[in-house]
Amino acid sequence: MAEVKSDIEIARAARKKPIQEIGAKLGIPSEHLLPYGHDKAKVSADFIAEMRKRPDGKLILVTAINPTPAGEGKTTTTVGLGDGLNRIGKRAIVCIREASLGPCFGMKGGAAGGGYAQVIPMEDINLHFTGDFHAITSAHNLLAALIDNHIYWGNELGIDTRRVTWRRVMDMNDRALRDIVCSLGGVANGYPREAGFDITVASEVMAILCLAKDLRDLEERLGNIIVAYRRDKSPVFARDLKADGAMAVLLKEALQPNLVQTLENNPAFVHGGPFANIAHGCNSVMATTTALKLADYVVTEAGFGADLGAEKFFDIKCRKTGLKPAAAVIVATVRALKMNGGVKKEDLGTEDVKAVTKGCANLGRHIENVKQFGVPAVVAINHFHTDTAAEIEAVKAYVAAQGEEAVLCRHWAEGSAGIEELAKRVVDLAEKGASQFAPLYPDDMPLFEKINTIVRRIYRGSRAVAEHSVLSQLEKWEEQGYGRLPVCMAKTQYSFSTDPNLRGAPVDHVVPVREVRLSAGAGFVVAICGEIMTMPGLPSVPSAERIFLNERGYIEGLS
Repeated sequence: MAEVKSDIEIARAARKKPIQEIGAKLGIPSEHLLPYGHDKAKVSADFIAEMRKRPDGKLILVTAINPTPAGEGKTTTTVGLGDGLNRIGKRAIVCIREASLGPCFGMKGGAAGGGYAQVIPMEDINLHFTGDFHAITSAHNLLAALIDNHIYWGNELGIDTRRVTWRRVMDMNDRALRDIVCSLGGVANGYPREAGFDITVASEVMAILCLAKDLRDLEERLGNIIVAYRRDKSPVFARDLKADGAMAVLLKEALQPNLVQTLENNPAFVHGGPFANIAHGCNSVMATTTALKLADYVVTEAGFGADLGAEKFFDIKCRKTGLKPAAAVIVATVRALKMNGGVKKEDLGTEDVKAVTKGCANLGRHIENVKQFGVPAVVAINHFHTDTAAEIEAVKAYVAAQGEEAVLCRHWAEGSAGIEELAKRVVDLAEKGASQFAPLYPDDMPLFEKINTIVRRIYRGSRAVAEHSVLSQLEKWEEQGYGRLPVCMAKTQYSFSTDPNLRGAPVDHVVPVREVRLSAGAGFVVAICGEIMTMPGLPSVPSAERIFLNERGYIEGLS
């Protein structure tokens, strides 16, 4: 067997084109590109505004089964499908999220795809890129500083220091900062209080940037952020602190989509990156809507499995922007299906058709869920060299029994040539115009009923449960005019339940909602179910230990 190159080796050997050539493919004049070096650029706000009256191309969502340690390859499939569509003569753009430094140096690795289906420059995309996350971190922490400063200089707004809800953020996994006490050290340093840090991708500023339609909308949403409450429990907004203008200034360039290219020199927007189990898990509205004006097909992804990412893509992003996906691709691997069927990770290399068939229950649930939104779907079997013909056939037979089609894809090893069949099937679905997209629940449904609807129809749980204090908080928000907001479910990505070890397709489980948070600027209510960390910790052996500069000054260990 030939030596398999690492993702970073493949990316480093790529023949990149100047970013102006990539922009020219889309009809973007060079003067409307703000270059960051030779191989990446931001697209100007003026050009985006000029495109608004153009008709839209077709939007394709790539989602997946619940993630497992075996790997699914959703981003790789998204990038591969974009290349595949270009290969068969369609003008296609890939739209994916930016990578967070926390997972890069923690456990997950990068977010640029893999094998011969990657976006490049891989090292830049996975590290500081164009500085968007740093801008979001700065804007978020500016607001935090303004809150404490306002309290220090007399607290004219009457903020109850026990009810400051705005924490600080950093783009790194650091469990030691989850809960802290700040303002220690005497009178000159302010009033001591409990506080803490979240990871940047969990920031409401990140969610706002990814849902904002333009700069004016961004500033309005920033002003709507609730940062604290007074003793009478009335909210204090960011605009009350006059923070919205300065925050928008810090985010002005970050709002502009980042243009890069795939290994096959096709265009890709890599922009924004909210977590999918904490926030809504989709790339920016600005990138997606701009891409739709420039291409026949836009291929985008939603984070984690379809129970989280696709549901939020449909119920939050599409609801708020009027986006209507033409088709969906559900990514699965034989290895992951075997894990859902009870096989341990160390035994995945052994053929086990029975376990594959058993694990397909998880895939079947996601197929049913996507179809609930009225979106036609096709299954992409992301191929691994250990897959056997019998195992692949078992997946195809199962999906066929569900009335859908599963297509074997070899894009990781072969690039666009290995995903042509899927590209043709996606075009066939999209051109039929069969999509009858509609969100899962209406705007005017009560908030807890929205939560219960997701629990019952998407997770197949029996019901959601919550303490009286949670239900009272939801009723209070409804009285204040927030009842029409969608809900953003924050739960484990590994299961339909709140138990990460309960794989497959469990039914009739109870989903506890232990806390609710109002993201008034982003425009959704977060329901925290089970144990969810907004500041992850590093694993016992972090990826950072394997990342270094070699003797030639090249980065090694990044994936």
